[in-house]
Amino acid sequence: MAVPDRELEFSPLSGRVTRDGVTVQVHIYRFAGTNEGWTLEVADHEDGSTVWEETFDTDDEAYEAFERCIREDGIRTFTEDAPTWH
Repeated sequence: MAVPDRELEFSPLSGRVTRDGVTVQVHIYRFAGTNEGWTLEVADHEDGSTVWEETFDTDDEAYEAFERCIREDGIRTFTEDAPTWH
C-alpha cells in the first residue's frame, strides 16, 4: 500500500548560514499538522547532506544542536567528507 506524500512544515529558523567564508543551508522541518519531533538537516554547496539521527522537541533545540556543532567542530565539518549522520 502506497503512503501518500505528506506536507512538511519548515521552521522559520531554517535558512542559509555563513561562517568563516563557508555557507550551508539549514533545514529544520517536521510533518505539517503534527507534534512530531523536528528534523535537523544541513546541506552544503554541493548538496551534500548531514542529517541528525535524533529529532528535537522544538525547532529552537534543533537550531541549538546546529550551533553547538559549529562551535565544537567548525562549519567546515559540513563540507569536508564529514559523516552524514550526527
